[in-house]
Amino acid sequence: MYALSSETSLTSSLPANIELIMGVIGHSGDIVLRELCILHSPCNAALVYIHGIVDTDLINDYVLSPLMHGKIEVAEHGDYGDKIDYARLKNIVASSVIGLCEVKEVSLLEVCIENILSGKTVLLIDGIEGCMVLGTSGGKSRNIEEPVTESVVRGSREGFVEDIGTNLAIVRKLVKNPNLTVLFYRVGRETRRELAVVYLKNIANDTLVEEVMRRIEQIDIDDAPESGSIEQLIEDNPWSPFPQLQNTERPDKVVAALLEGRIGIILDGTPFTLLAPVTFPMLLQAPEDYYERWLVGSLIRILRYLLVFMGLFLPSLYIALVSYHQGLIPSKLAISITSSREGVPFPTIIEALLMEVTIEILREAGIRLPKPIGQAVGIVGGLVIGQSAVTAGIVSPIMVIVVSVTAISSFALPNYSGGISLRILRFGMMLAASILGLYGIVLAFLLICCHVVRLKSFGVNYAGAFVHTHVSDLKDTFIRFPLFLMKQRPKIFRPKDKRRM
Repeated sequence: MYALSSETSLTSSLPANIELIMGVIGHSGDIVLRELCILHSPCNAALVYIHGIVDTDLINDYVLSPLMHGKIEVAEHGDYGDKIDYARLKNIVASSVIGLCEVKEVSLLEVCIENILSGKTVLLIDGIEGCMVLGTSGGKSRNIEEPVTESVVRGSREGFVEDIGTNLAIVRKLVKNPNLTVLFYRVGRETRRELAVVYLKNIANDTLVEEVMRRIEQIDIDDAPESGSIEQLIEDNPWSPFPQLQNTERPDKVVAALLEGRIGIILDGTPFTLLAPVTFPMLLQAPEDYYERWLVGSLIRILRYLLVFMGLFLPSLYIALVSYHQGLIPSKLAISITSSREGVPFPTIIEALLMEVTIEILREAGIRLPKPIGQAVGIVGGLVIGQSAVTAGIVSPIMVIVVSVTAISSFALPNYSGGISLRILRFGMMLAASILGLYGIVLAFLLICCHVVRLKSFGVNYAGAFVHTHVSDLKDTFIRFPLFLMKQRPKIFRPKDKRRM
């Protein structure tokens, strides 16, 4: 087997070129080598491609058939017999014979191999130096469907798929703008996955684009199987529980981000696109906020902030009030709580941790099981275990209510990664409440606020409009102002073109 060098070039000899290519990848059983003779020409040729990731109909109809059945006259008649004009032969084949849009010449063996592995077909002709790379990528892929993780009542039903070409085509269809720029990279030393950085060059800040490119170019890993791997390798603070890039399956969400001056990172093999940078308020925004009238969108957004508060603080507040600050509870409610806890052998913190861990187990089991079974496990398991725990006197009924409301609140967040962060912090808040009561909750909350204020996402403050001085950005934070009043793009991203309307 030959060692693949970046300086190895293909020659003009067909047998030598076949030996070079097959010496690198010929050990694999899905490599197809199709030798042929070009009609009306004494030249031999060969096609090399990988079965399963090419469109064989394209190869048969627009490559093989024209080469084998078309009339190609390239011989020059001289005193010493016919002589082949190889320059003319190459020009005729590329411009008149092969009926494909993508035809390019390649001379380096490394580039030739990379194109074959990407689903292209390589055409080798005896006497012509190098090869021709033909755009025959194909194979089976998933159809465009509605995103599973980000369903909406009103809005597009179109979602990304695992093919990067299809995803870029969807974005291009929605953004018919010559300023839309796509930069391609290869990530993974062993897998060489294709990655695209997408942005609008008339809007996105050049410093931001350069920073994203710099971090991607520094990635050195065997494989990046999902965009989550890219996210972990380019984020600012890997020790933070908060996601510092936004992931989405929705093309309309990506387009909206590009128009704000943000950058999209699309990886081949996953439907999840990364958006950089991101701020915490953006994790609470959903596409429907902008598709509905501003009063409806604002009401739903305020509700989300309330649910975030409940998901983070409700169990810890219950622990603090029952354990340390009983005097702050209304008398009738205190009597009701006391009577419901009669016979419970555990302190409030143990009771809460038991129920929270049980909910997390049910949630994880429901995700991993087949969809119909998973739903049944989540519903039946929650009802049976909760009722059994209350009947056995292990937990109180009001604790079941508190934990259930908390779990439902955490499901209401549009961003799954943000919901996971909330679940992690909830356990910390519960422990702080069990040690210092309300003082512990306040101290833990201040620590979280200090961390969020100091956290950066590609140089942008993670707290977003909560801390910076651009008042206009507050129009799209707690509430969503009417569209005719949102005339400027978010200034926190420092876009070149600041006005959108």
